[in-house]
Amino acid sequence: MKTSLAKIPLAVVIFFLAAGIVHAAEAPGVAGIPIEFILFALTLLGVALFHNRTFTVALTGLASISLYKIIFTGFKTGSGVGGWASHFVHEWVILANLFALLMGFAILARHFEKSHVPVILPKYLPDDWRGGFVLLAMVFFISSFLDNIAAAMIGGAMAHQLFKAKVHIGFLAGIVAASNAGGSFSVVGDTTTTMMWIAGVRPGQVFEAFYAALVALVISGVIAAKQQHAYSPILKNAHLHTKADWGRLFIVALILTFAIAVSLIVNTHYVTISDSFPFVGAAVWAAILISIPVRRHDWEVLGESLKGTLFLISLVSCASMMPVENLPAASWQTTFGLGFISAVFDNIPLTALAISQNGYDWGFLAFAVGYGGSMLWFGSSAGVALSNMYPEVRSVSNWLRHGWHVAVAYVAGFAVLVFFTGWHPEPINKAPPVMAPNSHEAAPDKH
Repeated sequence: MKTSLAKIPLAVVIFFLAAGIVHAAEAPGVAGIPIEFILFALTLLGVALFHNRTFTVALTGLASISLYKIIFTGFKTGSGVGGWASHFVHEWVILANLFALLMGFAILARHFEKSHVPVILPKYLPDDWRGGFVLLAMVFFISSFLDNIAAAMIGGAMAHQLFKAKVHIGFLAGIVAASNAGGSFSVVGDTTTTMMWIAGVRPGQVFEAFYAALVALVISGVIAAKQQHAYSPILKNAHLHTKADWGRLFIVALILTFAIAVSLIVNTHYVTISDSFPFVGAAVWAAILISIPVRRHDWEVLGESLKGTLFLISLVSCASMMPVENLPAASWQTTFGLGFISAVFDNIPLTALAISQNGYDWGFLAFAVGYGGSMLWFGSSAGVALSNMYPEVRSVSNWLRHGWHVAVAYVAGFAVLVFFTGWHPEPINKAPPVMAPNSHEAAPDKH
């Protein structure tokens, strides 16, 4: 019986391709490139090409890199299975924090959607092209405290209503760009900035990206709004008598307050304990449990979000095993290039690599990997999510032809950072443990 190549599981194909490369490579690298990076690049390429099987690709990549590290190399903390296990014992707090935050923010996003705020907002839009721009500004603002995927979906839903379901591809690119710009300067607005926050980057260090994000919003937003107005003018049909659900808004505020407050306390006063337990993720879930009497949580959203969350965790795990000492040194030029790479490859592992490498200006990095993914429809999770609502965006040529303003806005926004704020790299440093007054441990002898 003949077997069609199309029926061979993608995971098997990628695994044997990766295994062949590893087997063929007797040296620690190919053309000077470490094998780990080649396997990682294959994984990211698979994610970019096979949008319907990204979870399988990510798990296969994680398995391939793990096997290579176990069989062919040794971790700094050991070798073989023991070294691999020790590595993830060290990484478990970051991964657990990320998992808890992503799952918790899924519940937060659902409460915001059901608060009726997205339905009420269109009442305040102007009737000409400025209405489209204000809608993009709303997406920008919402994304600063809500997950950028949810912000993009809210923007897409409002655009569907306001423009009689005739939404220009350039405007859809503007929605994705606005959501990614809004999330780039907030530690709760994008998974990439949340990862930096968990790693020890202060919220103020990321906020520097606001200046670039605002410039990008104005440039891309104005052009996209005018494209949309010429294609299909705004038709407001807001629910005039709908009122906000303040109970759900209270839950949104409570979750964000708990997350930010605990993070500030842990990273400011008890720096070392942040490496021992996922306090920020636990704080989010404490707020969720406390608020159960206020409104029923949509627990079913956890099942819907689990696969996507595990996909991101797999990519971050892959990135954590990369030999970052072989990467180009952190600089504004390197960061600028990461923005274009982010348009093709997922920005989550790119951020994980940068965090492991350390020494970046985190505002530059946040804008580059956050906004850079907007230059192609599959370059960010927000674009992929919006494509489910508007399948017509799944064309690279159409996205580049009508959404060209996103790339222009990226270059302009990054230039603002370079020329007006300057490159100020700050390593993520964990303070040494503070010794108790009665501690029996003596300070190390300087001699």
